[in-house]
Amino acid sequence: MLMTANERDPAAARGGMAEGEAAALYRLMTWLSPSFPVGAFAYSSGIEWAVEAGDITDAASLRDWLAALLTDGSGFCDGVLLAQAHGAASASDHAALKGIAELAAAFVPSRERQLETTTQGRAFIEIARAAWDSPGLDAGIAACDGPIVYPVAVGLVSAAHGIPLAPALHAFLHALVSNWISAGSRLIPLGQTDSQRVLAALEPDVAATAARAATASLDDLGSATFRADLASLRHETQYTRLFRS
Repeated sequence: MLMTANERDPAAARGGMAEGEAAALYRLMTWLSPSFPVGAFAYSSGIEWAVEAGDITDAASLRDWLAALLTDGSGFCDGVLLAQAHGAASASDHAALKGIAELAAAFVPSRERQLETTTQGRAFIEIARAAWDSPGLDAGIAACDGPIVYPVAVGLVSAAHGIPLAPALHAFLHALVSNWISAGSRLIPLGQTDSQRVLAALEPDVAATAARAATASLDDLGSATFRADLASLRHETQYTRLFRS
């Protein structure tokens, strides 16, 4: 009896992806979508102060600010922490995972950034566990024994579901940049087309940062975006605010 191509290769019926790949893509698209309720829309990572101070005034200056923040600031550091948490969780190395979680929580430079990343991390863990629980996830969460920042939460949950590091890291950084652009578009303001142009322009930076973070160690953590750190600190006393950070 002759079989169709789809009958011979079930993956072909799913658009050429194996079952595990399709599940990983589905979960990453869900977890790192703007609609996933971690409250990312309420935070600007100091961009609100940068706009008020005149550092960011248009699409070009937003792109430059975000490129620096991504490649030499919190974006890269978050990528490293995600990769390290993913590796420790995949190996069930709970001692290493606890150390990474503690370092990540201590590494945040301001009170509002601490609120931003720990609140999102807690929400991500709770909602992902409620909808997509996985064996071993509870043990990983318990091993952290304290606040879990957002990138560590994403690394831990992705590892618990067997999602490879490379797509998890790339999707996380894309979501991070997308949220920054969303904040900038409301504050400057920018139109939808200009916002998408900024996102398109940052595509090489996202890919390069993901590649660097995947092979970096905790010793490589560090940033050179002092103005962005000051923006985060000064946002705490900003007179009028739309965002929580």
